[in-house]
Amino acid sequence: MSVDGTWNLSISTPIGKIKPVVELREQDGTLTGVASGAGEDVPLTDISLDGDRLTWRQAITKPMRLNLAFDVTVDGDTLRGTSKAGRLPSSTVTGERRTAPEHQS
Repeated sequence: MSVDGTWNLSISTPIGKIKPVVELREQDGTLTGVASGAGEDVPLTDISLDGDRLTWRQAITKPMRLNLAFDVTVDGDTLRGTSKAGRLPSSTVTGERRTAPEHQS
């Protein structure tokens, strides 16, 4: 299974919906990624894909400083799961892969 691509996420948090964009790339069996949102780009760490289960961590500073842990299940071009920040309750995460536009020649 490949999770390569640009994913539009929606995270339902106690302070409202956050809609980051996550870029995932696989190179030589290693996953790398960056999340963009709220005017900042943050690297993803501890990215792991086990079957259809994708997990990663990221630190954000906006709207507040948090360390987030994501645990989602990927189903084709959609994903669903949770994001957890410390002792706060888990937030529901949904997302879909944005398909790249086809190049016209």
